[in-house]
Amino acid sequence: MDNAIHLSVIVDFSPSQWYLSSEQTTDQSSFSLADFLPQLFVFLNAHLALQYENTLDVFGAFPGKSLVLFSSKESYVQTESDSNVYQPFKTANSVISQRLADALDSLPEDVEEPVAIVGALTKSLCYISRLLNSSPDVNASSNNSNSISSRILIISVSPDVSASYVPIMNSIFCAQKLKIIVDVCNLYGSDTVFLQQAAHLTGGSYISVQKRDRLLQYLMTTFLSAPSVRRLLAVPTEDKVDLRAACFCHKKIVDIGFVCSVCLSIFCKPTPVCSTCRVKFPIKTLQRLKEAANPVAPPNIPPPSIAAELAPKPPLQPKYPMMLPGMSMPMHMPMYPPMKKGGQHPRPVMKMPPNL
Repeated sequence: MDNAIHLSVIVDFSPSQWYLSSEQTTDQSSFSLADFLPQLFVFLNAHLALQYENTLDVFGAFPGKSLVLFSSKESYVQTESDSNVYQPFKTANSVISQRLADALDSLPEDVEEPVAIVGALTKSLCYISRLLNSSPDVNASSNNSNSISSRILIISVSPDVSASYVPIMNSIFCAQKLKIIVDVCNLYGSDTVFLQQAAHLTGGSYISVQKRDRLLQYLMTTFLSAPSVRRLLAVPTEDKVDLRAACFCHKKIVDIGFVCSVCLSIFCKPTPVCSTCRVKFPIKTLQRLKEAANPVAPPNIPPPSIAAELAPKPPLQPKYPMMLPGMSMPMHMPMYPPMKKGGQHPRPVMKMPPNL
């Protein structure tokens, strides 16, 4: 029997980003939240239909908070039965829709905080850790073939927040320790650097959806298969991964940074004292780092200019015998010896070619 699969889905429900996504642009067509939810429900139902033992958790990332929208371990009040619909599918869809509507209605309208993707990710990792620790198969033997495998899918529409770099990296290290794959599906905007790193470091897939009206096809072909099956499939991956980090001092993404040798904190400029571990660096080290960051040109050597490089250069003098008009053999040109004290050149001596 195949292993049971636990899937945690984290959905970004930023009202401002979904509003921008619903507007049609020259690059992409409009894609609203009403267009997204039916395709999400089909994907979630497909995961539950793969195997009876499969479990599902759905987390919503809202501005300033994260909520659990659905969990297979919780018991819910059964809705009206329908003979044409599988009851667990209908229960999951109705619970997610109801909790999502309540959460969106409770959001403030004046100020919008950053989306709590990190909070939803940490909650998902805690749920998975509790699931693994409470599983009888895992407690019995770590090599049991019937143990449950877990993975996380993040559906994002918001850009990166530099202040969340450290929590996201801590979550990535936790996922690596638990051997959890993190998949990322970017629906709107530019590529998210931190989530791209999360998918790369955990062995997951990162996809930036170009044709959003075909989102269900992306979800089914890329994120529905189990990690053990992906080895046999041609799952799309990113050719280029942006591995830049954010500095701890200004929370900005930097190309070149300075790392503390004690706590590995990253700074955009050399600092005498580490703000994280409070260690003091030697003055000579700071001077050497500042010189490396701002190189100084050597004295008495003017910096090269573009105009000087592009200026025409004088023609070179010939070094070999020249052919004069009417001559059948080359003749060496007269060479003037150095000028004497009198200021006059001596009479030039004509040298004929040898073997005449």
